[in-house]
Amino acid sequence: MLKKYPVLKISLNILIVLVVFFSVKFFLQRDLAEGRVPPLAGVLLNGQNIDIKHYQGKPLLLHFWATWCGICKLEEKSVSSLAEDYQVLTVSMQSGDAHKVQSYLDERGVNFPVIVDEYGEIAKRFGVSRVPASFIIDPQGMIAFTEVGYTSNWGLRLRLWLADK
Repeated sequence: MLKKYPVLKISLNILIVLVVFFSVKFFLQRDLAEGRVPPLAGVLLNGQNIDIKHYQGKPLLLHFWATWCGICKLEEKSVSSLAEDYQVLTVSMQSGDAHKVQSYLDERGVNFPVIVDEYGEIAKRFGVSRVPASFIIDPQGMIAFTEVGYTSNWGLRLRLWLADK
């Protein structure tokens, strides 16, 4: 029957791919924090004390990454570019101490604000067990969007723009 109706066959294949895609996406994101952003305070690599409360008023990209993550390496230029136009705070998850993370950033030629989460304590608070993981936080401090895995520069920019509406 499907041979007679190639459009039906193509539509069925697309539907199956979409169901699998969204099922995997749901599975990967099932434990991520939702609602009001959890507390987050720390010291950036540059020595500046920060508190996530100070980022309210404008959308924020909170991005979890690791030096050992291949997909994170593909995203780092996008995150660095976004930091020029938006509020960005990143968390280096289980990637060693501040010196090791700073050396990695210098070697890769990227520059964005980083909190070192050497033992994964901050990641646990946000439900992050896989990287990269991105949270778009709206101006009122609510988590508007979450994503695990690769996200394009334009995908992140769109979510930040939507969070500001």
